[in-house]
Amino acid sequence: MDAIVKKLTPEAGRPSRAEAEDAVRTLLRWAGEDITREGLLDTPKRVAKAYAELFSGYHISVEDALGTTFEEVGGYNDIVLVRDIPFFSHCEHHMLPVIGKAHVAYLPAGRVLGLSKIARVVDIFARRLQTQETMTAQIAEAIDTNLMPRGVAVMVDAEHMCMAMRGIQKSGSTTLTTTFTGEFKDNAAEQVRFMTMVRSR
Repeated sequence: MDAIVKKLTPEAGRPSRAEAEDAVRTLLRWAGEDITREGLLDTPKRVAKAYAELFSGYHISVEDALGTTFEEVGGYNDIVLVRDIPFFSHCEHHMLPVIGKAHVAYLPAGRVLGLSKIARVVDIFARRLQTQETMTAQIAEAIDTNLMPRGVAVMVDAEHMCMAMRGIQKSGSTTLTTTFTGEFKDNAAEQVRFMTMVRSR
């Protein structure tokens, strides 16, 4: 799997908060700004604090986030779908925002997840630098590995600011990615059912 995440500790070379703030000052000066003007005096601190939140996915364990599963499902074994999960991410190529929605489904094999756990998994991977394709695959793999259902389906639909704000400058265009495992991968009818449920209102 691409984008394997290794935690960086201070001993392993992770920069300090002060070093991060100095890096922001360097970027501001490179952009042509006067870092001594009033409006920018606290910007390095604000940016470092914002980055700690925006990239918090590096410091959260997927296994811990998925947590407890439930076996008392009353015999239910059909699709569990959580759709329209909003997320904000950043692309690894330009570090510009990616804004979209994820739709995540699985076919239980005797156990189910708390519904909020699925949204949490989306957030964990969204709050890391990567491509949309990688994020889509990581969400599916995390649920597949930790829950071991009969199959997982993930669809991500997002707008990339690196296309809207710079380069080709095509705002409003979105990118759609999907990943299927197990029965969703092997059975075209299950894929169609997933797509139909996602798009039906």
